[in-house]
Amino acid sequence: MALPDPAPGVSYVMPVLNEVAYIADAVGSVLRQEYDGPVEVILALGPSTDGTADVVAGLVAADPRIRIVENPGMDIPIGLNLAIEAARYPVIVRVDAHTELAPDYTARGVETLARTGAASVGGVMAAVGKPGVQAAIARAYNSRFGLGGASYHDDDAVEEGPAESAYLGVMDAAVLREIGGYDGSLRRGEDWELNFRLRSQGHLVWFDPALQVRYWPRSTWGALTRQFWATGVWRGELVRRLGGRNSLRYFAPPLFVLDLVLCVIAAPLLLTGLVSGWVAWVLALVYLGPVLYLALLAFAALRSQGGLLDRLRVAYAIAVMHVSWGSGFIVGVTRGAGDAVDTSRTES
Repeated sequence: MALPDPAPGVSYVMPVLNEVAYIADAVGSVLRQEYDGPVEVILALGPSTDGTADVVAGLVAADPRIRIVENPGMDIPIGLNLAIEAARYPVIVRVDAHTELAPDYTARGVETLARTGAASVGGVMAAVGKPGVQAAIARAYNSRFGLGGASYHDDDAVEEGPAESAYLGVMDAAVLREIGGYDGSLRRGEDWELNFRLRSQGHLVWFDPALQVRYWPRSTWGALTRQFWATGVWRGELVRRLGGRNSLRYFAPPLFVLDLVLCVIAAPLLLTGLVSGWVAWVLALVYLGPVLYLALLAFAALRSQGGLLDRLRVAYAIAVMHVSWGSGFIVGVTRGAGDAVDTSRTES
């Protein structure tokens, strides 16, 4: 994308639903961007029940750069498309209500977009959390053992270059509209699917580690479980749709869950002697998976920070993420997403 001088206008698009604790800080980080061009903030507001709408109304009244588009269906991709449709400027920056942008995020992103000719540019998700459960979940997010594999989860990344997907994204509005925006039939995984279509149609997706986004993860074990189960279901749905064009790393958690199921099935057969001899030895190999996984969790805990309880929480968070995601994936692959993940609509 060849961007003119002076700095082009930027439209920030943000889906919002039940985010009363985070929305003001998220919008504030956008309005504090060190960027010379004109900007607008378009909030795709779902029917929140926690007071979010009142906070948003106050933000809109205080700054004319903030606008609302109603998103009655609550679905994130549809809300994003409504916001993109209403956008006036040539650069789209996706923001989530659980995120806060570094002050130079927009300027760097727009510069990288122009320099590389990419259609979508993303950076690093740097998860943070309040002491306790949320901090442990944040450390699990940042750990290579938690969400390892994608460059945007690696806060130690130093090299920029072409990428499979882009976290959030600084994007060329014209190209977004050309490919039809986000897939409105998805509830999760919409960023990956969008970037997949961009790459499939010959556009460049770029990772720039200088782009830093602070992300506030879920703060309870229940919310984390629901989030990752729903995400796993929709990843399974994407595998149903796209098959082998998904990265192999997405198959590791469901394979581990299947191994756990085999361990449960094998236990009574081995303990009662119904299976013996060399067959029993072969069957017992299924327990290598959990043993190796416990070793991985122990190593992740040792590499983490804080006291013993903090480290145990990190290990538990990683396990919750993997098992929930893997279980959801199996449901998504075998049954399809359907209405199985309505819990994914409780937060944006």
